[in-house]
Amino acid sequence: MNALDVLIVGAGPTGLTLGVDLARRGVDALVVEGAETLFPGSRGKGLQPRTMEVFDDLGVLDAIRAAGGPYPARVIWKDGEQVGAAPMFDPVEPEEGAPYTEPWMVAQWRTQEILAARLAGLGGTVAFGRELTDLTQDTDGVTAYFADGTEIRARYLVAADGGRSAVRRAVGIGMTGESVDPSPFLVADVRVRGLGREHWHTFPGAGGTGMMLCPLAGTDDFQLAARLPEDTAPDLSLDGIRELVGAFTHLAPEDVTEVRWASEFRPRAALADRFRAGRVFLAGDAAHVHSPAGGQGLNTSVQDAYNLGWKLAAVLRDGAPEALLDTYESERRANAAAMLDLSTGVHRGEVRRGRATVQLGLGYPDSALSEDTRRDPSGIRAGDRAPDGRVDGVRLFDAFRGPHWTLLGAPAPHPAVHSLPAAPASYGPGVFLVRPDGYVGWAGDSAEGAGDYLARVGRA
Repeated sequence: MNALDVLIVGAGPTGLTLGVDLARRGVDALVVEGAETLFPGSRGKGLQPRTMEVFDDLGVLDAIRAAGGPYPARVIWKDGEQVGAAPMFDPVEPEEGAPYTEPWMVAQWRTQEILAARLAGLGGTVAFGRELTDLTQDTDGVTAYFADGTEIRARYLVAADGGRSAVRRAVGIGMTGESVDPSPFLVADVRVRGLGREHWHTFPGAGGTGMMLCPLAGTDDFQLAARLPEDTAPDLSLDGIRELVGAFTHLAPEDVTEVRWASEFRPRAALADRFRAGRVFLAGDAAHVHSPAGGQGLNTSVQDAYNLGWKLAAVLRDGAPEALLDTYESERRANAAAMLDLSTGVHRGEVRRGRATVQLGLGYPDSALSEDTRRDPSGIRAGDRAPDGRVDGVRLFDAFRGPHWTLLGAPAPHPAVHSLPAAPASYGPGVFLVRPDGYVGWAGDSAEGAGDYLARVGRA
């Protein structure tokens, strides 16, 4: 049986992002999905600014911007009257280093379509109807077994198959967490008459219950989200949702003309005990499950894929030591834990949406890959996100775009490394080596030492 380089289980945003990143790096990868189609709902509709930067690098930003729009202000209703309006997010002023500062709304199903189209354009594939039932692994690879009787062999396998991950169960990794809210929640994509699309409509109910109807940018739909009494069994049918809308809002039940997708859930926060078992990696909801409040789940998942993609390629294609893959868990698990705390804080009203939720401040300062050799470091440090800016008329994000490393402040020591003659003044003094995922890996007073660092990560 010929082995793939990487088998990705799950064609949600995590799996598709990883598939795109590996495809552009020339890694032989396959995305498999148990369902017959891509996920049809809007659930993860908020793309944070850091995710927009990732999508810029992956070549899908223009399509993402065309498919969505900014979040509207929230308006509160009581007894059929508007009683107040406020923005959903505290504003974050744009600056040269952070060109995207506000969340961008795109229905999850549309984000997935865009990523799948990009994957296909790069020669990648999604195989639908492949439900994983078990796997085994040895020193050379992983064998995945599917409900249709087929098997796939791969050197590495990545679980991107959601919160109920079959892969996570198969490798015996536990998940530790807590309930965030005992109340059942219902979310649905609906068509509604009689509501304007210029506001996110909020209808508070008794005892902390309530309903929100948010116009889904780029579509004719609204996303309905409702917090129901604790003893409620949500009814996802058209009649059940009509009854809820009639009870919570001034609209008539028949103003709901269609239910396009619906789901129920109880918010919880949970973190996998490990993100790796041998040749198997967990990413996205398979590794961490969030409350949807604050829009951190999908975005944290995209960052997982973006972190893992270049490392797998470095080991598989560039001769990097296999130990490089250990840094995936050490970097991403700590970040996921922080994002879980943040999501829970937003859900409970303890943290406001805004600067805390845009994910631009996340980094890896304590990583084994973060090395700063400057005598008196200031400004941007190793492990920090590499901000945008301009050098000799060149925009940094344009220079970073692609699967390469970038050296700022000195000639490149390796033909596969791009370089610019300086870093922007905003970086502070020094020479900076920027990882393929847009974080500073190494910094020095001169380029001395950059070549040794690159050798350790497979770019010698």
